[in-house]
Amino acid sequence: MAIVTPENVLKLLYAYNPWWRDGKIPVEYTKPAKRFAYYEAIKMLSHADLRRHIILSGARRVGKTTLLFQMIETLLQNKIEAKNILYVSFDHPLLKFCNMDDIMSIYQGNVSADEQYYLFFDEIQYAQDWEMWLKVFYDSHPTWRIAATGSASPVLAQGASDSGVGRSTIIHVPTLSFYEYCELTGVSDLPNLDAKIKPTALSKLSKIELNALMNRLAPLQKHFYRYLTVGGFPELALTKDDYYAQRMLREDVVDKVLKRDIPALFKVRNAAVLEKVFLYLCFHSSNIINFSAMSKELDNTSIATVLNYVQFLEKANLIYISNQVNLDGKKVLKAKPKIYIADAAIRNAVLMLDNVILDPVEMGTMVETAVYKHLVAFYYRYRTKVGYYRRTGGNEKEIDIVVEFPTGKIIAEVKYRENAEIKETDAIVEMANNEKDGVVAALLITKKAEDYGLSHWQTKVPIMRVPAHAFLYLLGHAEKVEYLKDQSVT
Repeated sequence: MAIVTPENVLKLLYAYNPWWRDGKIPVEYTKPAKRFAYYEAIKMLSHADLRRHIILSGARRVGKTTLLFQMIETLLQNKIEAKNILYVSFDHPLLKFCNMDDIMSIYQGNVSADEQYYLFFDEIQYAQDWEMWLKVFYDSHPTWRIAATGSASPVLAQGASDSGVGRSTIIHVPTLSFYEYCELTGVSDLPNLDAKIKPTALSKLSKIELNALMNRLAPLQKHFYRYLTVGGFPELALTKDDYYAQRMLREDVVDKVLKRDIPALFKVRNAAVLEKVFLYLCFHSSNIINFSAMSKELDNTSIATVLNYVQFLEKANLIYISNQVNLDGKKVLKAKPKIYIADAAIRNAVLMLDNVILDPVEMGTMVETAVYKHLVAFYYRYRTKVGYYRRTGGNEKEIDIVVEFPTGKIIAEVKYRENAEIKETDAIVEMANNEKDGVVAALLITKKAEDYGLSHWQTKVPIMRVPAHAFLYLLGHAEKVEYLKDQSVT
């Protein structure tokens, strides 16, 4: 008896698409708070002139499927015919035996014979020859609009490239920003902020304006602590059981990626070594990694294997790799990268850390991770380079995070401690005082809610001290303002 029959596939499609029955999407499928990626995706999907396949890429449980359902909800609200909207998850075992053309034939022959379709493909990397079919669909059906999700960025990027330049756009979906976390969890004391406020331009505010702004943001600090420990995974952020949230992070995010996704996508033969590599990186998150030393500590695993596995972890959205950038005109040769775990809570869950809020070293690591992630997420649309600066030799200096534009650089140093003083000889002071380095904004990220304002060092580019919770919330606010600008849908 055949397992894959048109009847079985059709039954599955009706289960996946309940709006075909009554024109409504079940309330449990969507969330009232919308991620920043939603605004970018729905604008592109609905654009009257520019046609692109949209691919949402991000870690497991980061909310990619919810984004698809929110887009479907918007289409239904805009009176798009319900049966012209198809959702398919290729993570289902039955569909691993079908190609995309088979599914579309069954859909068109039994559900809708129209030509104006909105197609939503979840976990598309598991579909047979998906790159080829996206190209065929784009070239043969100009009225089809397609949005898809996947959990391995460069695999999707390569597939999107293979399916043709100009046909697909990848939108990265990071874990929740602090701003999104506050919106999603229904924080009651959210401040009312002016749309013109920019976190990299706080030095232009008057002392009275800055005091008023920081006082409005101060109540968010208590929520920031939980954000760091529970993390930016929507479903887990909403639970009241933090112990359960950490367990689910280990089982549903980390274990499945290490034991299933990466071995399947990248043909990894030794998953045990892969797990050791990831564990090592968790212990050394936010540090510069010496791969030779790492190789020796991992039972002399070859450096080539270590490098490959680190790249696989980045491709699976479990880590960020921060490379050294050039600030002082000297060429960077064979610089060692910094590694950040994709979300501070992943590291907490894997290492099973308790009471991290009381540990200043752990808090420093988590906050630097969060700041780096937020800056990467905010500036990725601008195709900027985000890395770190380090000057070696007899006078070593380092800047934690550098955002490099063609026209200038933003530098940020994380000093999440009770005494966040900086010295005149520190790199951030020297760089902010050197016009040749092209610094346009200098930020010192602090801990205490009252630790804000201009640094007492008189530099050509003023160094602004900003508490971490305030900076990350303001960055998220600025990001949402950007997404809502000129939006015709909400």
